[in-house]
Amino acid sequence: MVPIIMRAMNRLSPVKTSPQPAPLAVNGVVRAQDLLGTGSVLVIEHASERYLLRLTKNGKLILTK
Repeated sequence: MVPIIMRAMNRLSPVKTSPQPAPLAVNGVVRAQDLLGTGSVLVIEHASERYLLRLTKNGKLILTK
């Protein structure tokens, strides 16, 4: 199992928040709203690589490297 580090971001810079436990998955499902909170971008670190999960204006999710 590879640890995943997640950080919420606003449009310009990381949001400074206290560490929170990752949302619990129910039957393997995590709500995007629980991950993003009030932000629109989430940085996901996996295997020393960073990915951005973005919520678009149309309510779609885009994952980019």
